[in-house]
Amino acid sequence: MGWVNDALAELDASGTASICPQGGSMRGCIESGQRVTLSRCRAEDVQIGDAVLVKFKGNVLLHLIHEISDRSFLIGNNRGKINGWIPKSDLIAKVTEIGKVESKQSQDCPPPEL
Repeated sequence: MGWVNDALAELDASGTASICPQGGSMRGCIESGQRVTLSRCRAEDVQIGDAVLVKFKGNVLLHLIHEISDRSFLIGNNRGKINGWIPKSDLIAKVTEIGKVESKQSQDCPPPEL
């Protein structure tokens, strides 16, 4: 996933990242190719309903927080699927801005390279 690697590199370098994630699991909240800004944050700064970048079973996902417990987050997509509980330490970043959807493929978010 090119956008995941881009996000992780930008987050490591500056604490923020501006990316265009690809995929349909967040449709209705974040469209495929829509620009989003991610920022490093503390687990205490995350609320139910926030879109977050997290580690999950060897992958990195952009998903929603559905529930919060003392030590973990319940994550899932925006299509009704619940992935499961993750430790709060697997939080990478929080979506702090979602760009406007102007067209099917925005000029500032080029199509992914194959």
